[in-house]
This record gives sequence, structure tokens and C-alpha cells, in this order.
Amino acid sequence: MKTKLVDRKFIIPFILTTSLFALWGFANDITNPMVAAFQTLMELSAAKASMVQFAFYGGYATMAIPAALFVRRHSYKGGILLGLGLYAAGAFLFIPAAECQSFTFFCVSLYILTFGLAFLETTANPYILSLGDKSTSTRRLNLAQAFNPVGSLSGMAIASMIVLPNLLSDKRDEAGQIIFGTLSEMEKANIRLHDLAVIRDPYVAIGIVVTVMFVVIALTRMPKTHGEQQNDNGVTRPIGITLSNLWHNRLYRYGVISQVVYVAAQIMVWTFIIQYADNLGIDKATAQMYNICAMSLSLCGRFAGTAIMKYVNSRNMLAIFGVCASILTLGTVVIQGMAGLYSLVMISLFMSIMFPTIYGIALEKVDSQDTTLGAAFLVMAIVGGALMPPLQGLIIDQGTLFGMPAVNVSFCLPLICFVLISCYGVWAIRR
Repeated sequence: MKTKLVDRKFIIPFILTTSLFALWGFANDITNPMVAAFQTLMELSAAKASMVQFAFYGGYATMAIPAALFVRRHSYKGGILLGLGLYAAGAFLFIPAAECQSFTFFCVSLYILTFGLAFLETTANPYILSLGDKSTSTRRLNLAQAFNPVGSLSGMAIASMIVLPNLLSDKRDEAGQIIFGTLSEMEKANIRLHDLAVIRDPYVAIGIVVTVMFVVIALTRMPKTHGEQQNDNGVTRPIGITLSNLWHNRLYRYGVISQVVYVAAQIMVWTFIIQYADNLGIDKATAQMYNICAMSLSLCGRFAGTAIMKYVNSRNMLAIFGVCASILTLGTVVIQGMAGLYSLVMISLFMSIMFPTIYGIALEKVDSQDTTLGAAFLVMAIVGGALMPPLQGLIIDQGTLFGMPAVNVSFCLPLICFVLISCYGVWAIRR
């Protein structure tokens, strides 16, 4: 008998939970271009502007474990609702942040917003894995994760069509140079007031959407998983035993490390496409279109990869895609000009399946009672997105290195990450 990807009784919870993947995809990818926007508007270095990413992904590191402990004590549904509440609160904090014109306030708002995303990812990913047979869990998660780029594309589209084109701080002279730095302080203050309002509005809008989703899920019955039912019966496994089980599971342990370097690579690739294009004389709004192309390739790769996994083992897929991403990243480093930019965009096609595939492989041999905490460490691995972009920003600030544009050299960091991911895929195949 053919195993169904999702049982009929789980269809509604699956659809609602899958919609959450689009919601955090929107937040991720409307935020990436804001690094370049804040860099110009607040007159920051690339390293300091990338603190946007440090705040954004630092929220995941802070709240993933508390989210897992909350779910162990309550339920996946409770974790989802709390996550949506924190997401909306962080989004609405952009209103006072824009009024104060404070870069630090914006970073704090993003930090709180990602508390909510940490709850959502810690609960939604393992919940999707549990909604059906374990043999199809990685494919099921890839299908759900395929809707993450849908949200990402929406965020990118709003950034490129509404936010970036309306930023007065990005206006250039005939030579293609940004004129904001040459203006008087009064002119800068007026532009700053206008541009911060432009940045604020999409976050307020998504805060309203998230509030609506909170109400819908609160009114919907979400079936409990096997692990939750065991907890309800008073057989919750002690945290110490769970941690010991996870530590001694090498497939899981190396999976967490692979997830750290994957998220680091993903955020570096998507965040600094704009800086790479800027080095070629391309303005931010046009450069964001290349980001949209990259995300479109990721979306296509995710759906295609999910279909291919019906016939090809997920570990083989991870190894192959890791090698291809490594080759394209090497091209991004050594090729100067538009060909290097095209290589950078193409990386996203092969990043497409990595996050959910690493996630699924890492949890394959994890017991159901250990899954919630195991998922938390995999979500915590998103801290890679907080740690590496500032380092890449420091490299970019050098201007030129080894006779090459520093922005090209900076992509040696994601290259190392993709090589490590390829190694995990090969090691998992041998296991």
C-alpha cells in the first residue's frame, strides 16, 4: 500500500501550519535588503549595518530553547499562538522605532519579532514531521518549506517595488554615486524621517496579517502528536536524558553543525547580493531584482527537489546540491563582473533543499519524546545567520583585498560553509 504524504485527517492542520512558513519567509527576506538601506540612511559601516542580521537571528538563538520547553509543557498549538503574538508585537514596535529614528530601537524590534519566529520554527517544523508516516517526513517537510520562498518572494517584491524605490537616501548623481552624504544635516533629517516611515509600513502591515492568523489558529482544532499525548499521560522524559540522547546521536549532532553553517551561508548569499551588485554600479532597487531571481530559483528548486526525493535519497540530494553550490560560490569569488553576479544568483537553486533536508536527516533517528528539544537546537542553529554576516561585512569594508574587490573575497566564507554541508551529506550516505 502506497504511503500518503499527508493523511486526510491532518490536511487542515497541515495547510494552516504550512502557511506559517510563508509568514516567517516574508520577515526574513524583507529584512535582508534593509541592511543596505540602513547603511546609507543611518550612515553606518557595512559591519555595523549588518547588526540588523545579528539582532534578527540572535532572537532565534535566545528563544529556541525556551520555546521547546514551553511546547514540552503545553502543546504545539500553544507554541504557535505565542509565536504569532510575539511576531505581531515586534512588527508593531516599528511604529515607535520610526518615530524615535533610532537604529538601536529598530534592532530591538527585530529582536522581539524573531522571538516569535523562533517559537514558530521550533513548533511548526517538528509538527509537520509528525503529521504522517515517518518514512515520508523529510519529503513532507520539504513540501511545507517550499512555501517559505513564497513568503520570501512577497517580502522581496515589497522591498524592491515599494520600499527601495521610494528611499530618497538612495538617489544618485549622473556618475552613479549616492548623494545623501553630500547633503546638509537638515536635508538629511527630512529624508531620514521620510525613509524610516517607508521602512516601517510593511512591518506594520504584516503585523496585522499575523494577528488575523492568530485568531484563525486559536479557533481551529489541532490534533496532538504521539509525543504530546505521552506528555499528557505524565511520561515526559527528563531533560537530562533527552540531552544525553541527542548528544550521543552523531547524525543529529553533525546535523546541528551543518544547519549552523547552512543558515550562515544562506544569509550571507542573500544579504550581500545588493553589495555585490553595488560594486558593479547597480542601484539598490535594481539589485533587489537579482535577489528576487535568486529566491525564485530557490522556490523552483524546493518544489523540484521535493518531487525528485520520491526517487532519490535525501542524503544523496544534499551531497550533490552542496557540491554544486560550492562550485558556483567559487565562481562568485574569482569571476569579476556580471558573470560573477549570475553565479551568485544561481547558488540559490542549490540552497533550496538544504535547510529542510538537513533538518529531516538530523531528526531521523531521534525518539519522538526528544523531538521537541532536538528541533529547538536545530532552530538555534539559525544563530549562524547572526554571527557570520558581520564578519563578511568587515571583509567588505576593506574595499580591496589581494588585488580583488573585497566583496568578491568575502564570499570565501559561504564557500567554506557549502563544502562542510557537502561533507555532511557524504558522511550521512556512508552511515
